[in-house]
Amino acid sequence: MKAAFPIKYVLLAGAGILAAGLGWNSLAGGGFGTRKAISYNYQIRPILSDKCFACHGPDANKREAGLRLDLAKSAYAPLEGKERFAIVPGNPAASEVYRRITSADPGYQMPTPESHLGLLNENEVGLIKKWISQGAKYEQHWAFTVPKKEALPDVGNEDWCKNEIDRFTLEKMDEVGLAPNEEATKAQLLKRLALDLTGLAPSLDMQQQFAGDHSGNAYEKIVDKLLSQKAYGEKMAIHWLDVARFADSYGYQNDDARTQWAWRDWVIHAFNTNMPYDRFLTWQLAGDLLPNAGKEQILATAFLRNHKITEEDGVIPEEYRVEYHLDKTKTFSSGLLGLTVECAQCHDHKYDPISQEDYYRLFAFFNTSKEKGFDGSAGSGPAKTPVLTISGSETEQLLNFINRKDTARIVVSVMGEGDEPRITHVLNRGVYDAPGKVVTASALPAVMPFDTAWYARNRLGLAQWTTSKQNPLTARVFVNQVWQEIFGRGLVKSTGDFGMQGDLPTHPALLDWLAVDFMDHGWNIKRLVKQMVMSATYRQSSRSTKEKTEKDPENIYLSRGARYRVPAESIRDIVLSTSGLLNTEIGGPSVKPYQPKGIWEATTANRGSLARYVQDTAGALYRRGLYTFIKLTLPPPAMIIFDASNRDHCEVKRQKTNTPLQALVMLNDPTVLEASRVLAERLSASRTPVERQISEVFQRIVCRQPDAGEMQLLTGYYQEELAAFTKNRHKAGIALDVGDSRHLPKIDPARAAALMRVISTIYNMEETITKS
Repeated sequence: MKAAFPIKYVLLAGAGILAAGLGWNSLAGGGFGTRKAISYNYQIRPILSDKCFACHGPDANKREAGLRLDLAKSAYAPLEGKERFAIVPGNPAASEVYRRITSADPGYQMPTPESHLGLLNENEVGLIKKWISQGAKYEQHWAFTVPKKEALPDVGNEDWCKNEIDRFTLEKMDEVGLAPNEEATKAQLLKRLALDLTGLAPSLDMQQQFAGDHSGNAYEKIVDKLLSQKAYGEKMAIHWLDVARFADSYGYQNDDARTQWAWRDWVIHAFNTNMPYDRFLTWQLAGDLLPNAGKEQILATAFLRNHKITEEDGVIPEEYRVEYHLDKTKTFSSGLLGLTVECAQCHDHKYDPISQEDYYRLFAFFNTSKEKGFDGSAGSGPAKTPVLTISGSETEQLLNFINRKDTARIVVSVMGEGDEPRITHVLNRGVYDAPGKVVTASALPAVMPFDTAWYARNRLGLAQWTTSKQNPLTARVFVNQVWQEIFGRGLVKSTGDFGMQGDLPTHPALLDWLAVDFMDHGWNIKRLVKQMVMSATYRQSSRSTKEKTEKDPENIYLSRGARYRVPAESIRDIVLSTSGLLNTEIGGPSVKPYQPKGIWEATTANRGSLARYVQDTAGALYRRGLYTFIKLTLPPPAMIIFDASNRDHCEVKRQKTNTPLQALVMLNDPTVLEASRVLAERLSASRTPVERQISEVFQRIVCRQPDAGEMQLLTGYYQEELAAFTKNRHKAGIALDVGDSRHLPKIDPARAAALMRVISTIYNMEETITKS
């Protein structure tokens, strides 16, 4: 949980204000002094949360002077033993809060110097004064209110708008004096779409077909084509695997292999068949509790069993059993509700209205499973109790989306309720062996009441509560995650924190409109994705200007297209697909591609089936990135360097970093070098002039035609390398000696090696692995 609200970049979205760099603009056309109504949610609560709630917030254990400033009743009440009031609506001068934030006396002022929270700045003080003067009206936290569809904004440039999304984004641009960019070129749009919807670069054939399609609906046709490809499900699954902390090993010191990959096959299948999101969640939370539950519904519950599991002798089973359910609680709350509920494991949440008792009531839904804290030491099996066993005949019939590789039965760790009810206690200080008050299962009251007349006190009841249209968080959180995957940044930047310490939505009306529209159209995920990519907002060029960079450096107002590096898995997929090496097989067990020698063994306990790294061969070497074997104690090094999730906990947002190691990977990774060699050998075997070969390679990899300067540079480099390799043909052989794929016979090694160097250079262009 964050220690303090990032006030430097407070986005007062309801007023169209970015507090850093953009000035104090608002719908009223001025600063806080001219605004007609100050918003508690968007202007006051962030200040109080940053400066006051640590001592005067929801956490009773840290509360000073019995004062809660997050509740109107407490804030308006007399202070302890004094005839003074923290807030007197309409009268700042009589309000102790205002007196103290304006005082210069270190012994009287708030926040106190000892808190190290820092004093309020002039704008913050002015906003609080104005708010108190206007009556100090409190509002329910925005994320805990049921979303509503507001009327679509009226905008001046209606011709620019392609769908409803654009009206909301254009309204914000107008407020801050920005104008949308021109539409990106067809080549740029196709690459962007292909990467967003399939994670793959578009093939040459697809590029040529789209370039030659001049019909009025050419763009929509290519969107529909990409959405219908099986690769779509693979791309969408990547984010969900992060949320579900999917991995191929148990994760503690012994870290043996496990077989959860059949659940990954189900996730891909669910996205490709466009399973509604409410059903998608229900099956994963409680598929085993559905009436007449089949094996597919039970398999879906592996979502909750992807956490780390110990196989170490001598552990205390109850300690780890509790730890597993704490992990489930965090995954549910962060991944599905966008809340930092884990903060309440040891004490009441310091900032959000979630008590420790609320936390353990939520924990109780998972505390009833058959799961054991210790279910055998290393090598005791690829799945832990309770398990689902899938036979060969079942994969051929009912579960034919599972890519079965051999005749062995598939075993998966899944959920199952215990035979006897288990009592749940509040755990004092969050410690497994310090039971306190007994509690019964219930969802978070701050979010939405858990009415037992409607919902059973089990995981199925929790799933129904979660997917209720009255739940204010579920649809908002998922829409925001999808927006993040498409635009690079969520409408709520803090994707996993919609609480009081999280970032405010940049476009609150748009987020709510999309959430309601999503639910009203049957929680249709493909429709939601299409809605986003069909917008004029999405189709803009990513070109920036000095004015836009200065006014909106993070592109919060979406006046240009997104530009960022693609995910780690897509980097691998781009290299494999453009070289012709990609194995397009869907699903199946994870694979072990090239990896630096010795690194695996240096992090293992030398026990179990994963004591040694055994690299795969043949087609398994060229599977897509999401199929790469993830050992929790040593995630795939090349992917981690490019900010892939290490999958040891629920992760809803990946970092975006730039380090020299990333350049070293692209220059030296055997996969990149082999792809360059394979493509070079294939082209060298033809009689096509080298200029055409380089142009084709550039088009294939970068997805556009090279300009004259680029062609001159690359052709010149080819000639230099050709001269060097012709002079020393032994070095040409060394350069080509990379990768397990076969070499083409009867090619000129010097020409192939020179072209390989050129192709490797193109793979190393920033543009190759950037969505722009």
